[in-house]
Amino acid sequence: MRFLWTFILIIVFEGMAIVPVDAQDNSGKGLTIGFSQVGSESAWRLEFTRVIKAEAQERGINLIFLNAENSQKNQISALRSFIAQHVDAIILAPVIETGWDQVLREAKDARIPVVIIDRNVTADESLYLTRVSSDFVFEGRLAAAWLVQATAGTCKIVELEGTVGSSAARDRQIGFNDVIKLFPDMRIIVSQSGDFIRENGKKIMESILKTEDPAKICAVWSHNDDMAIGAIQAIKDAGLKPGKDILIVSVDATPDIFRAMADGDANATIELSPYMGGPAFDAIIAYLNGQKIPKWIPVTGKIYFPDTAAEEYAKRVQ
Repeated sequence: MRFLWTFILIIVFEGMAIVPVDAQDNSGKGLTIGFSQVGSESAWRLEFTRVIKAEAQERGINLIFLNAENSQKNQISALRSFIAQHVDAIILAPVIETGWDQVLREAKDARIPVVIIDRNVTADESLYLTRVSSDFVFEGRLAAAWLVQATAGTCKIVELEGTVGSSAARDRQIGFNDVIKLFPDMRIIVSQSGDFIRENGKKIMESILKTEDPAKICAVWSHNDDMAIGAIQAIKDAGLKPGKDILIVSVDATPDIFRAMADGDANATIELSPYMGGPAFDAIIAYLNGQKIPKWIPVTGKIYFPDTAAEEYAKRVQ
């Protein structure tokens, strides 16, 4: 088993590189930065918004915040509004990957640097400054690596996908599948999108438990904690014990999933750090100071288990 775990970790970490930004010690005070946020679909997204607003306030940055409510159309309008206001820089957390080239070209023509944050875009890389994000493929690999180890490589899995077309959903799925394809007895039997929304996770899991034999479901792999929390409730409502009858592994590391793990209802969560505002602001400041910026600035997280869940929950609700 030790050899198996070592082998899995080699696969998980393959190709991952950390590239720090050598930014000057400059707060960015007086800068005006537009921030287009995806929406408020999850507890993690709300925390991400809170953190970046607090970081901007602490630095003395004038942050113009617009919530896109999960609409790309709203985001494109927001970016054009920022351009018209002649902001110093733009931060974009994109709803989906495609369809950004034109508005990013408009920002470039206006000489306004754009930082892509959290999710990714498929646009020409010359149209934006950098991307600050977690490694979603790594998150999927790590979730799968834990599940392989926990089940000795034998498990039928329900996958709760994030928003279709988002890099987070696609890359977490790729990473997870990269690992489980190495184990013939690890198989996803149902995969449905819940758009990262808790209630959708509950509804999908309720439907699955009616159409599939619950005894044959080994685990739920959820692309975020909120959908996992919804699935946990559906499993309980069906008279089963989440975390025991059906294992639960997800991504985000939000307070509610730590509470679920402390209660024995979930088994593992991979942290998606909401602290991306600082590196994004640092990259903008460094660029404005004439420094060269890497095209990707990774923000790392780790995997958490029930043994530290109560302690972590207490930290996060203070």
